[in-house]
Amino acid sequence: MASDSKKDKKSKKSSTISQIRQIFKFTYADDRSLPWYMAVAFILPVLVAVAICLVMRTGWLTWILTILLGVMVGVLLATITLTRRSDRVGYRQMDGRPGAAGAVLANISKAGFDFPQDPVWIDPKTKDAVWRGSGRTGVYLVGEGDYGRVMKAMNREEERVRRITQGSAIPIYRISVGRGDKQVPLEKLQRTIIRKKVKLTSEELDQLKGRLKTLQMRQSSLNMPKGVDPTKVHVSRRALRGK
Repeated sequence: MASDSKKDKKSKKSSTISQIRQIFKFTYADDRSLPWYMAVAFILPVLVAVAICLVMRTGWLTWILTILLGVMVGVLLATITLTRRSDRVGYRQMDGRPGAAGAVLANISKAGFDFPQDPVWIDPKTKDAVWRGSGRTGVYLVGEGDYGRVMKAMNREEERVRRITQGSAIPIYRISVGRGDKQVPLEKLQRTIIRKKVKLTSEELDQLKGRLKTLQMRQSSLNMPKGVDPTKVHVSRRALRGK
């Protein structure tokens, strides 16, 4: 049993290291300044630790502990730097590709958010699409593509949602993803959704999800154009990172 647990720990450690290497390679291929940013993030806390020890004239034991603390903080900051710059590269590569908004929505799991992978509307020619999701903050309609076409599609979808939420004060948020004046950039989509205020209880959210699921099932066979496979417009951020 002890040997099995040791093997599990080793495999998890090697898996984590391998994952970090893949993320680094993926990010460095597009961001050549990454090593410099990570180096600064690591060295700065160590230098601060050394400076504190010199000013305070501490003993050797305090020196060791302070430097170790600086190293641990440096590793943490370097990891955070890698993650954030990797996200920037991922968003930049996804931006403008069909299904990019859906890939971002699928990664939102806070506050009970639920965004089905399949869009509720898609234009077979332009690949403009609208996704519908929910959370304790309300109902979301997220569009991707030409602003005018997406807004018209959202008008129809909002009417459908209002029929099943009639008599309630559940808010419906409309978000168009893009680089226009009235649009939200892809890299700010998740933040825009999460920052809304909580409006529903867990019980109310469960009821809402049930109604939206029923509505989704009704639309799946009627609203989706023939010959269009919605799974082909998805973009996997995991794949972009080389995982």
